[in-house]
Amino acid sequence: ALMPKDVWFECGGYRRRSDWTANRSVATSFGNIILWRTGYRSWQRGEETIFPLERLLGLVENVSPALLSWIGSTTATAGMSQQATLDALREHSGVSMGVKRLRACVETLADRLEPLRQTHQADALLEMLQQARDSSGSRKPVLSVGRDGITLRHQIGFFEVATTATLSVYDRAGQRLGTVYLAHPPELGQATMDQMLTQLLTELFERLDGPLPRLAYVTDSGSNEVTYFQRVLRKMKHPVSGAKLHWTRITDFYHVSERVWAMANALFTKPQQQQADAWARRMLKNLKRPSGASRVLHSAASLFSRRKLGKKRAENFQKAYRYLQNRTRYLKYHEYQRNHLPIGSGVTEAACKTIFTQRLKLSGMRWSREGAGRILTLRTILLSGTWAATFHETLTDNAASITTYVDHLNNKQQ
Repeated sequence: ALMPKDVWFECGGYRRRSDWTANRSVATSFGNIILWRTGYRSWQRGEETIFPLERLLGLVENVSPALLSWIGSTTATAGMSQQATLDALREHSGVSMGVKRLRACVETLADRLEPLRQTHQADALLEMLQQARDSSGSRKPVLSVGRDGITLRHQIGFFEVATTATLSVYDRAGQRLGTVYLAHPPELGQATMDQMLTQLLTELFERLDGPLPRLAYVTDSGSNEVTYFQRVLRKMKHPVSGAKLHWTRITDFYHVSERVWAMANALFTKPQQQQADAWARRMLKNLKRPSGASRVLHSAASLFSRRKLGKKRAENFQKAYRYLQNRTRYLKYHEYQRNHLPIGSGVTEAACKTIFTQRLKLSGMRWSREGAGRILTLRTILLSGTWAATFHETLTDNAASITTYVDHLNNKQQ
């Protein structure tokens, strides 16, 4: 009775209908309900009837906000599939829906959350950095950035490389406090990931009060990872002060250790396997000592000069030797550990498994870029621990639009 006779919505006029109609398929956390509401018919023919009450309640595909949040977080959980989500939905709320409706819910939710993702991930990093500054220890807090790629099967059957990035905060004692995750579907050149990571870092530095933490970039030596450091991080300046930021580039210790074992297998024959193992383990310990890379290279070169290797073994040795030789300035593990910098990209390597493998690489799964992108948006927000805050802002935005909408209705009524 309090609703106006006419309303104006999205550049069009609508007139109130005299009857009430029932929406019998509104899904909530406690099951389906029947919603009686008044419709408004457009002044122009061919336009759909609108229902202001449904808009005020924030329904998406006739799903309540609370259940929509549950669907989104459940869909993003490891091991879930469309059918598993639908089964869990029936068990959780007694609500049955089809794949098409589920996909529409996920699409709408991802589109709403993505513009808000960066701000709330920056909030999480700022909170962790403050916690790191307040911690006890003899070193500065550390912000460690990593990147890596993983193959993902496209819906038409071939494999492409998707990418993930991590931003981890370590306290003064070298303990990791938490990690924020980024991920993007396969893309040639990975320009979108470059942009996502750079924008998040820029917002973080813009909002960060107090001294900067130590900045570390820990990756393997993949082309995209190296290019990002050379083109972006090495030239990055503080967005407020304009001072150049100093990033410590670290080559992942695990990938370096693989080359040490490759040299050992080339220098020693199969009957000398015990000697090969002992030499490799000794070299891995040397890597963590002062001038460790030089110690390893000197020992390897000395053995190589005294042994006669076949062509294949010599090639394997030279390839592994050059890997270390060309990256000596990024292998200062003794110095890194002394300053509590991480020397391995295990967090990023694990992110490939937790973000992609546990959700997008289950048996028989193939993905379109759009579908994978939506799941990755939901999953990175969930794993970053920012789901509640990010989703809450979508409700706040909806409440603001509701206020504007109600004010508009009142003005028209007057």
